Amino acid sequence: MSRILNVASVAAVGMTAATMLLLAEPGFASDLAADANFPALIAPAADAPVVAEQADLSIKSDAPLDGTIENGAEAPAPESKPAPVTAESLAALVAATPRPANLDPELRCLAGTVYFESRGESLVGQLAVAHVVINRAQSGRFPKSLCGVVHQRSQFSFVRGGKMPAVREGTQWANAIAIAQIARDGSWKNHAPGALFFHARYVSPGWRKTRIAQIDNHIFYR
Repeated sequence: MSRILNVASVAAVGMTAATMLLLAEPGFASDLAADANFPALIAPAADAPVVAEQADLSIKSDAPLDGTIENGAEAPAPESKPAPVTAESLAALVAATPRPANLDPELRCLAGTVYFESRGESLVGQLAVAHVVINRAQSGRFPKSLCGVVHQRSQFSFVRGGKMPAVREGTQWANAIAIAQIARDGSWKNHAPGALFFHARYVSPGWRKTRIAQIDNHIFYR
């Protein structure tokens, strides 16, 4: 009887060992789990979750390559700037410079100075006068705005009582506006660079300043 029990025990141990060997064989665990309706276990480092995470990151990328934004609308195009006006001479540039529909106060003050101080001069001379106003505003020695420079007390004789006289519409005023724009844009060479002062040639104020140039009836200094 004991011999029969020993044989049965050996057989049971053999079957258990065979079953363990089968479960340990690569590729067999998933098949057995499917046949027995056991849930398949996925390790935390399995390939499938990693791929899903990478795909999710690529979807959430906030650096569109096709010029669109997240809601599908097209990204705004960069603002286009008007092409600069070019010309072969200052006279041609004045003629080609469009007049603004509305003059801002600073441009009006600058154009007024050109008009009242130098409308009888050449365009080169008018441009030099405009640059004197601009140079003063940038020098740190005078008011910082163009209108502040023009209306500073005892600086420009055409300003009376802190006010600019009325201008007469016509070619000279149109030219003054164009010259003021050209000077403010720096789109043409100034023949009195760095000048902060000027006076008419027929007067002699005795200034101890550095003379820069004489253009028409004006002498320019810094």
